[in-house]
Amino acid sequence: MTEELGYEQARDELATVVATLEAGGLSLEDSLALWERGEVLARICDKHLAGARERVENALAAAESATE
Repeated sequence: MTEELGYEQARDELATVVATLEAGGLSLEDSLALWERGEVLARICDKHLAGARERVENALAAAESATE
């Protein structure tokens, strides 16, 4: 199910994870589990952003070649 998260969902959950870790007060095990979840969420965000970047680059290249 994690891989099915959209960018906004993953970003929002990642923000929650970071805030929880920054607040402290968790056991080492809970902190590690949250950190691992954050890593997964960050990879999902990176994947979505890379796809968006590629789409923008392709659109710019197509627009440039159309004006030549």
